[in-house]
Parts: sequence; C-alpha cells; structure tokens
Amino acid sequence: MNSKKNSTSKIKSRKIGVIGLGNMGKGIVKNLLLAKHVVHVWDLNEASRMHFKNKTIISIPFEMSQKCEIIIFVVPGSPEIDAMLKGKSGILSKPRKGLILYDFTTSDPVYTKKLANRSLKKQVVYMDAGMTGGGAKGADEGTMTLMIGGDEKTYKKTAPILDAVAKKLIYLGKSGTGHTMKVVHNMITHANFFALCEAAHLGNKAGIDLKDLIEVFNNGNARSFISERRFPDHILSETWDARSRVFNLNKDVGMAINLADKLGATVNIGRNTYEYIQAAMQQGRSEDDFSLLYPDLDSLGKKEKKSKKLSKK
Repeated sequence: MNSKKNSTSKIKSRKIGVIGLGNMGKGIVKNLLLAKHVVHVWDLNEASRMHFKNKTIISIPFEMSQKCEIIIFVVPGSPEIDAMLKGKSGILSKPRKGLILYDFTTSDPVYTKKLANRSLKKQVVYMDAGMTGGGAKGADEGTMTLMIGGDEKTYKKTAPILDAVAKKLIYLGKSGTGHTMKVVHNMITHANFFALCEAAHLGNKAGIDLKDLIEVFNNGNARSFISERRFPDHILSETWDARSRVFNLNKDVGMAINLADKLGATVNIGRNTYEYIQAAMQQGRSEDDFSLLYPDLDSLGKKEKKSKKLSKK
C-alpha cells in the first residue's frame, strides 16, 4: 500500500518526539517543523540537542512518552531503543494513552517484533519504518521512502504525518516486515557499491578513466543509484562525504547474513560484500565515510586475489 505526499497545510499540528539527532534525525526534525508540528527532541549529545534549542522542546524520553502522540526513533539500533523503553524512567513506564512509537532504525526484524510485543502489553503501538532514498540528503529534503511494518490501522492514521518527512510510504504488512525489507534493501545497496568499485578498478587498470566509465554505466544497463549519485557526488567529486560510516555497512550486511542463516537463504554475493567490509573494520576504519573505501579496494580484497589457477585439460 502506497501513500503520496499530501499538502501539510491540511494536517492538524501534532506533538511529535524525535530521539536521535544525527545526519538523518536532523532532516526529519526540520521537515516536521516545516509541517507546523510541535516537535520534542532528544539526543545524548548536548551539541546535537542545542542545535534545535530555539525551534523545538528538549525533552528526555520519559517526558516525551507523556507529552507526545508519536515518538520517532532515529538511533543506531534496537539495543538503544530497548534501553529507553525499560525501567521506571523508561518510555513504557507511564506512557500517555494512544502513544505510537515509530522505529526508523535499521534493525533486526526479530528484535523489532520483541519490542513491539512488549509495547503492546502497555497499550503502546510499535511500528517499524526502514528508511531509504538519498541518505541524509533525502532526510533533509523530505524525499525519503519509508518501508513500514506493523498495525495497518495505525499506519493509515499516521500516514499524513509521515508524509512530512517522506515522499513515498510503502506499507508491507505485519510487525517486522518494514525492517526485513530494509535489511534486504541495504544488502543490495552495499553489494552494488562494491561491485561498481571492482568494475571501476578493473577498468582503470585497463586504461579507462573513471569519469568515462561512470558515464557509460549511466547511459547503459549497468546504471544504478550507486553510479548515478554515489560515484559522481562523493567519489568523482573527491569530497568523500556520503555521510554514512563503515560501521553502518558492517551492521547492515551482518544483519542480512544473520537473517539469511535463520531462513536458510543463499546470499553468497552478500557474504562477499561482508568480507570487504570486515577487512575495513579490521583496518580500524569503522568511523570512516564508506566512500573512502573505493580508492583502497585492492587492500580490502587481498583475500580475493588468492584464487586458484585454472589448469588446462
């Protein structure tokens, strides 16, 4: 089920909380404010909180659970949300009636279902909504796509509000389906990145300029978001600012492989992608922008070079 962006002028102002004010969270807050919602914010980083000091209400998660109608999590993952839900000062301690939680993280779908079931016991609806569409820039411009799982009635009720932060809403089904789709989506995205890196290095060694190679790809069947945006915007430009850490790629593809193991699915290309990422992690590059892995592909793929020589029959 899809939803197109509606006119925000027709939407009643709501009290909405956003927890996590990093690259994605900042854009989400910006667009909620543009839609005239009353926004409460929280981040462990004081500087991130102060960025919105005069435009929003700074509230700890417990206060949000009593004052806000919806709380959106834009944090690293399920463990961080789990910690905020627990205890006497947790979100599920004394939530307001009708509270809705939206998990925008990239999370293990099994963990998501666990948090959704715990929330339901407190009469709180927990929805999962994976994000895609241009990364931090998409969040800033409100052009993301959200992959949503959870209670369908809650989705329909909140879709007009989500329209403020996303261009496209796709409802996928029961709890966990949004995050399952996100895990599958990210495995493809990261595999595409390394596949293009390999092709570009091969072309370069054969004497083809990277700019020319990307132009051909973008005018042929090999084109993708990686060739159309990632390489021109962040690598050819030599800005190296894709605004996502190697840590995130490691988490994303690792979850995809774990899910595949649980379901008995074949993800050999995903595993090869994970080998590249693991090599970068072992080099201590967890916090590097992932675009910086392109020039160092050879050092990351040393294991791949140890292929067996084919014997002539």
